[in-house]
Amino acid sequence: MMPFNQLCVVIPCHNEEACIERVLEDLEQRLPGATFAVVDDASTDRSREKIRKHTGKRCVLLALPFNLGIGGAVQTGLRYAVQNGFEFAVKFDGDGQHPASGIEALLAPLAAGEADLTIGARFLTGNKGYHSTFSRRIGIYIFELLNSLLIRQRITDNTSGFRAYNRQALEFAAQNYPSFDYPEPEEVILMARNGYRIKEVSVEMLARQGGRSSIGKRRAIYYMCKVIFAVLMAAIRPRIRREEF
Repeated sequence: MMPFNQLCVVIPCHNEEACIERVLEDLEQRLPGATFAVVDDASTDRSREKIRKHTGKRCVLLALPFNLGIGGAVQTGLRYAVQNGFEFAVKFDGDGQHPASGIEALLAPLAAGEADLTIGARFLTGNKGYHSTFSRRIGIYIFELLNSLLIRQRITDNTSGFRAYNRQALEFAAQNYPSFDYPEPEEVILMARNGYRIKEVSVEMLARQGGRSSIGKRRAIYYMCKVIFAVLMAAIRPRIRREEF
């Protein structure tokens, strides 16, 4: 087991009052010594109030003054992890979908030096806990085909936000994480194109435990077009030299 005092769990949060406390309680119980950086992305509900109940030595509230979206919120947390010297970081959603019990499996390939970025994948094996809608499964399959073609590595769950970083990948992501909404497929391209090793780890996820998804039916087509365009731009972008970040 790796020492969790080297780990920062980055938790982006926007209007998750229904489940953020439960998420933090589970993490605190399972990850003794880890630090939890909760990025409140200008919530308009009672999320910030509930997070403050947990702030202290192990839980830090990074309160954004205005809404940056998921990309900006995640990058805020990743920069906090870099600036405070953590060797590993995990990106963990505040809506209860990600299991704290799966974090050690995500960290294992990093600690063993087998990967720089690990992705918690829902579809590598049968998953009884997570049932995506048909339209979302179509979108996930499109990204699987597109990204696999662009980086010549099969990634089955490009949209999964449950991810872990070693120090090298963390430093890169802190400076180059895509800043718009739904950045996960683009991050796969950026990481692979810049030489970072990616490995998927099978995890079981649940449906969100409260609140509302930011991707409604009306936005689905717009989301797909926007992210596909971003992925293609990332694929033709010159590689980023280390001295640039």
